[in-house]
Amino acid sequence: MDKAPNEYLRNAVLTATPEQLHLMLYDGAIRFTRRGVEGLEKKDLEGAYQGFSRAQRIVLEMLNALNYDIDEALCKRMAGLYQFIYNKLLEASVEHSASSAAEALRILEYQRETWVMLINRLQNEQAGARPPSSDSSDNGLADALHGTLSVEG
Repeated sequence: MDKAPNEYLRNAVLTATPEQLHLMLYDGAIRFTRRGVEGLEKKDLEGAYQGFSRAQRIVLEMLNALNYDIDEALCKRMAGLYQFIYNKLLEASVEHSASSAAEALRILEYQRETWVMLINRLQNEQAGARPPSSDSSDNGLADALHGTLSVEG
């Protein structure tokens, strides 16, 4: 097996900001959910199971990484959302439900898009393009959503 992609991923992870690591987790969850859907479409139940299982592990990692010390109310809402996504992925895997997988994928893609917007806003604020407003809780959002992240698996 070629180790170049693994070395690239390792370097990307080691040099990424916590926000970028969280984005990588969303990307992985989306990629593996799509693999699960492809498995269902091809009647490859083992492939579907593998894809959904990997996506579930990523979602659990995001759930476990929530930092309740920063914003407990936000983390509780995000925990509920991650649990919902996890349950939909589990349904997709166990019941071979394309509709459950589609629902999980829709939410993951929406969350990823929102996360990209947050990263862009934080970068603009850090670059001085826009002064940070005192009523903005975006920095708390980023801090609350990335405690200890891992992209293994």
